[in-house]
Amino acid sequence: MEKLSKLPNIGKEMEKRLASIGIYDVETFMRTGSKEAFTKLRLLEGDTCFSSLCSLEGAIQGIRWHYLSSEAKQELKRFFDTFKNK
Repeated sequence: MEKLSKLPNIGKEMEKRLASIGIYDVETFMRTGSKEAFTKLRLLEGDTCFSSLCSLEGAIQGIRWHYLSSEAKQELKRFFDTFKNK
């Protein structure tokens, strides 16, 4: 069982946040996906930011979130914006 903190963008704090929604290892995180993990965090925390979503997606892709393609960031922004209207 590989630790989440081995992934890019996942430090000790994000590891704790993911544990709070039942994600304790890389396999579970990969199976869950960035959007579902973000949604669960947002429902729990209420104020989870766009950078967190990008960090999660970057971790899934194995890159620092700053290097996500502009298309990926735009798609994530559209997803994130759906939470503003609720």
